[in-house]
Amino acid sequence: MTAPASRPSGHDKPLRQAEAVLAGAREGAGGSVFVRGESGVGRSRLLAECGRVAAGAGMVVLRGRASVLAPSTPFRPLTEALMAFARTAGPDVAATLGPYRVILGRLIPEWREPGAVPDEQPLIVLAEGVLRLLGLAGRERGCLLVLDDLQAADPETLTIVEYLADNLAGQPVALVASLLDHDSPALDLAGSAARRGAAGLVDLGRFDQGDLSAFVASRLECPAAEVPDDVLDLAWRVSAGNPSLAADLLADLIEGELLGRDERGWRLARRLTSYVPGSLSRRVARRLQGCEQEPRRLLLAAAVFGERAPRAALRAMTGLGEEELSRRLHAGLPAELMRADSQEAGLDWCSFRHPMTAGALLDTFPSSYRVELSRQAAEAVEALDPGLPGVLCQLVARLRTQAGDRSIAARHLLEAARRALTDGAAASAVDLLEQAVALAGDDAALRADISEQLVQALVEAGQVDRALAMVEQFDRLDRELGRSRMAALHTRLAWAAVFAASTEVGLAQIDAARRRLGDHATPAELAAIDVVAAHLVVELPGRRNFDLAEGMARRAAAVAERSDLPVVACQAWQLLGSLLRQRDIDEATACLERSRRLAIGHGLRLWEIHALVRLGNDDAARDGDLRRLRQVSLDARAAGAVTAAYQAEASAALQLALQGGYDEAARMIDSLLPAATRLRLVETAGHLRQTGAVIAAHQSRRREMDQAVADLRRSHGESPWADAKVFGLARAFCSLLEENRERALDDLRHAAEANGGNPAMSPLNGRFGLHLLLRALAGDLDEAALGDGAALLRWNHQFALMARAVLAGRRGDRAAAGVSAAAAIDAAAIYPMARNLVLRLGAEAALADGWGDPVAWLREAEEYFHRAETAAVAGACRAMLRRAGVSVGQRRDGRDAIPGPLRASGVTVREYEILGLLAVRLSNREIAEQLHLSPRTVEKHVARLMAKTGRTDRASLRELHQPGG
Repeated sequence: MTAPASRPSGHDKPLRQAEAVLAGAREGAGGSVFVRGESGVGRSRLLAECGRVAAGAGMVVLRGRASVLAPSTPFRPLTEALMAFARTAGPDVAATLGPYRVILGRLIPEWREPGAVPDEQPLIVLAEGVLRLLGLAGRERGCLLVLDDLQAADPETLTIVEYLADNLAGQPVALVASLLDHDSPALDLAGSAARRGAAGLVDLGRFDQGDLSAFVASRLECPAAEVPDDVLDLAWRVSAGNPSLAADLLADLIEGELLGRDERGWRLARRLTSYVPGSLSRRVARRLQGCEQEPRRLLLAAAVFGERAPRAALRAMTGLGEEELSRRLHAGLPAELMRADSQEAGLDWCSFRHPMTAGALLDTFPSSYRVELSRQAAEAVEALDPGLPGVLCQLVARLRTQAGDRSIAARHLLEAARRALTDGAAASAVDLLEQAVALAGDDAALRADISEQLVQALVEAGQVDRALAMVEQFDRLDRELGRSRMAALHTRLAWAAVFAASTEVGLAQIDAARRRLGDHATPAELAAIDVVAAHLVVELPGRRNFDLAEGMARRAAAVAERSDLPVVACQAWQLLGSLLRQRDIDEATACLERSRRLAIGHGLRLWEIHALVRLGNDDAARDGDLRRLRQVSLDARAAGAVTAAYQAEASAALQLALQGGYDEAARMIDSLLPAATRLRLVETAGHLRQTGAVIAAHQSRRREMDQAVADLRRSHGESPWADAKVFGLARAFCSLLEENRERALDDLRHAAEANGGNPAMSPLNGRFGLHLLLRALAGDLDEAALGDGAALLRWNHQFALMARAVLAGRRGDRAAAGVSAAAAIDAAAIYPMARNLVLRLGAEAALADGWGDPVAWLREAEEYFHRAETAAVAGACRAMLRRAGVSVGQRRDGRDAIPGPLRASGVTVREYEILGLLAVRLSNREIAEQLHLSPRTVEKHVARLMAKTGRTDRASLRELHQPGG
């Protein structure tokens, strides 16, 4: 027999594009290609060819396929692909993944912790884990991820695929995925990725006549020139270029002995001018007509399940034993149409070779027969395992829907949605619940259960606006449900409003919940309402609302503990820990410790980690101790609580900045911010950007500070919470380092206005510390203001103690002033910049009122600020020393050696020193070693030199240090 013809040219271009992506992946520059086309045009064949090419090049090939078995099966194609790799990967791969191994346990069961339920994480964190695993798979020769039938994928899988498409450019990974060309979320994803340049999108269309000729020749295993014209004409008329229909036609013709081969080659038995096979349904119907009763019954029983059927259910429906079922599946028409190909939910499955076959089979029988068959199938599956694990729950829901058992179907969909939420598949849960709503009918209790779950799913899926829009649906249930049920629904909507920052809407729902319960509310019902109300009320301005929130949180915590509501209790005690920090740090810490103990006692690991993060913040605020924050960051990553880990690390970065560890804090921001932004951890990313502004401000770099604030505004918009920190911790200090006290006071007043009188705002924003000292110096402070609990936090305490010293000195109590000043300097020991600012400001009052040791303070501060190149403060210190009668030598700081144009551009002595070392071609690391700096500090100095001089590279910078440069 002659060798088959070569691959049809019509599919060469898509394959070449896919091969280019494969080649890029082998070089560490991966990418994505989406292949779209109608059913039967050869998408799966193209993917198989890509797999063959990749395997031939030594790449790791991972394959997964979405299923239309159920409304949605979360993560199925990814699970199928990654489990194949996990089976062969060594233990070093799991170890290399770190915390992402635990998160990937949602896709790879053997990576789950024994007996543990993985903490819920944002879906984007799971996507990052998949990206890292694929990168490990391809680290030697590249990796190809093949995903077929993406149009049937669940929303969570599509989210991860989109993330991969956006992030494969620097990875040794290629993604090639196929999908049907009809409207679907998958097609929207592919089109969007292609438009922004993140992926290629190729159309795998029907064959033209030349391509079809080559395809027919390949199927008949002969040269194209030997295919009879009448066969080609018939194939073109029937298939219109669809290779699957052409293949079906050829199979029909050969099987029907209408096409055969003799010594002259392939020939039609007769002219078939009127023979045009119809749709696949008609073809299947024709095949069934000649099929025996038992195989026919087996095919129809399988068809009612859809594309795949569980073999055990088929045995129950047909009365066949396993051996007889296997024999029938491997003979006759069932063998042609079906194959046994998978195992899932502890069951063996068989599937139709063509996804349209099941529907075509059912189309041959009356709808009444299909209804009864669907009910039998549902009962057969339910008998296998009443718990309906895995995909069986959704399968039975679909079968019950086909059977007309709408209420039963809705309850199964509700249960499937609950499971999806447990697995973190919120978008799939939304899809399932929306289907359930349509089936619930007049069963008010069922509709309420579905609606309440839907609110939670929408919130978790980030569709908070849609959750709040369900108010009208809940109102329609008012007359049909009891008071407790309606109160629970309103409370659920109020919690959605917390996430939406829709305080007014949330409080209206709280009022509605309270009205529903009236005077009959149980303490447990009220606790569930109070803990949500407290989160809403605390967002309102004024001390009264703060006190109200505290009272509700305390009441909810007490009742929750008595009523065994551990999550409510944890939420309440952690909220109290945040509320009370400004008043009594010891009580705040006690609240957080209580939340931690409750979490441990009830096995709530995630709530325990969140409590530890807050306790780490308290340690840092009390004493500047970062050990607990660092440890909980490690613990959170080990547990897979990546969000909590980032929160702990962002808090540590701010504390490091306050303690003068600018380089380390900046490195942490550089490391964390891209990932936090990519993972859409908006709050954490905002804190990191705020810390970037603080780092610049505390080094008197206003331009960099303003740029950091502008970046914060662009990415996060206006926020009173952010303003309080930006003005209180950044701008005010930058103004003081410029010796502009009036501007600093304006900055601090702006920070106080941003607070809106709400004591729940950040206690470190100046109100309880720096502002007290500046007001004391201005003669605008009552000593009673120094008694606030937040003034005891170490960062605030240094300023508050010096403010107390200023007031004592002014009233003539020099001894008390000296004691307070000494305590302030001791408290400031871990904050070098703030300590020397305290010395400079305190010395001013001490000189005026005759207390303390202002000359020694000014000498120390002048030396620090001189070395820090903070000229304004250093100059102010020298001026005060001279006024005190102290001889101060002229600082020979080297500025006279800087050429005039460079000095006019603002080049500092340190920068000019680095410029000289650049001129002799030293690297950043060599310069750092010579000047006892960090390489990062040198890198920043070089960047500032370029910005100040308008030079764009090191070579042009070197020219500036040459004679006449």
